[in-house]
Amino acid sequence: MSLPPSALETSVHRAEQAWNQQQLATAVTQPDFRLWTYSAPAVVLGCSQRGLVSEEQSVQRAGLDLVQRHAGGGAVLVGPWMLSASVALPSSHPLVTASAVQSYRWLGELFVSVLSEAGIATEALTPEAAKASQQRNANSELGWACFAGLSPWEVVVGRRKIVGLAQVRRRTGNLLVAGLLLGRPEWPLLCRAMGKPVEQAMALESCTTSCAEQAGRIIAVTDMAAALDRALRDVLALAVAER
Repeated sequence: MSLPPSALETSVHRAEQAWNQQQLATAVTQPDFRLWTYSAPAVVLGCSQRGLVSEEQSVQRAGLDLVQRHAGGGAVLVGPWMLSASVALPSSHPLVTASAVQSYRWLGELFVSVLSEAGIATEALTPEAAKASQQRNANSELGWACFAGLSPWEVVVGRRKIVGLAQVRRRTGNLLVAGLLLGRPEWPLLCRAMGKPVEQAMALESCTTSCAEQAGRIIAVTDMAAALDRALRDVLALAVAER
């Protein structure tokens, strides 16, 4: 199945962040989304990580470009192993709840459903389960990495993350972003770029998993993107119809 050009973008990370920023620059009047793939690796920092590492340091240490997103959370290593989604919603949309945490729920559960169709059993973490995980890992040395921690409604296999979520809430609208691990990331690259011991790559490997690992085969990004595209279109249309 071929996707509409507006839905799937084989882009550099900077185009993705520019699209995300543009959506909330003015009032969001109707739902919109994009899916993103990456031909080369790059580092995307959370909004609170400004100053941890510069673009020059990332290039010198690992040969990776670096950008900063407006959403919170830790550093993400995008690359050919990841399929990402950006969803912009009006503030009045029924999927945007008063609780920032609960606003993640529908997206986490959507990924669980899409992955189930691909034969991959996962679960979206409840707030209680996420809190318990955060307490267990309160002193972790990996707090700088997005995929090392677990937040409510992120998607896991056991305690290993396969989908990370982030959110930006403004008066102009709500932006949800998600990253699905299709394959194993090159964690040593991220460690080098961030100036962290390369040994931490093993810890990152142990607390994450991927579609390829769980399915025992490589799942084409176009197949997963097509399934995610259908699911997003269906849930966004249904939410409006039920208002």
